[in-house]
Amino acid sequence: MKKISNKKGISILGILFWGVIILLTLSYFNINIKSIIESPTGQENVNYVKGETKSFWTAYLAEPASYLWNDVWINIFWKSFISNMERIRDGKPTDLESAAEDLKIRQ
Repeated sequence: MKKISNKKGISILGILFWGVIILLTLSYFNINIKSIIESPTGQENVNYVKGETKSFWTAYLAEPASYLWNDVWINIFWKSFISNMERIRDGKPTDLESAAEDLKIRQ
């Protein structure tokens, strides 16, 4: 079977590397990021992006993120993790160990 694509995503180290390269390039050309951000135009742009990001979050992402956090992560993963950690602490078998007792392997 042929591979369709051999592309890989960029890693966090790649992002950090390129961030440093960009900062060094800006420094080489004597561009001061702080003065740009603190200028009135820079402040307007930052406030605009902040406002749009908040409205995008509330309009599209808040509800799915809340569902994933509360109903998936907390109810499925976190509660069972805490339950199994308490069983380990108390010397009782975990869910996996209890399920393994009922497992019958054919030879």
